Amino acid sequence: MSISPISPRTIPAIPDLGSAQKTSSSSSTSQVTQSFEKMLSTLNASQQNSDSLVQQMSQGQNVDLHAVMIGMEENNVNFNVALGIRDKLVEAYRETMRMQV
Repeated sequence: MSISPISPRTIPAIPDLGSAQKTSSSSSTSQVTQSFEKMLSTLNASQQNSDSLVQQMSQGQNVDLHAVMIGMEENNVNFNVALGIRDKLVEAYRETMRMQV
């Protein structure tokens, strides 16, 4: 019975794993960027909607007071969520900068 030698063919597969991790991290980075852009555009639309309702009401147009108040509160909640996310991102950045390499 003959014993076949170990071939070095399995070792080159390791760099393939590293390239797969790089592409997945770049795709996850783009997904995070798209999520933030979507969140900020939603916040901007909410702010514009609230401003429009307040302006219409101040001009004496027929606008329901409840719709104005709901729009203002919705904008307030969206803004507070955006501030919370910003604070978490800043804290994560600071924690990353504190890491020793």
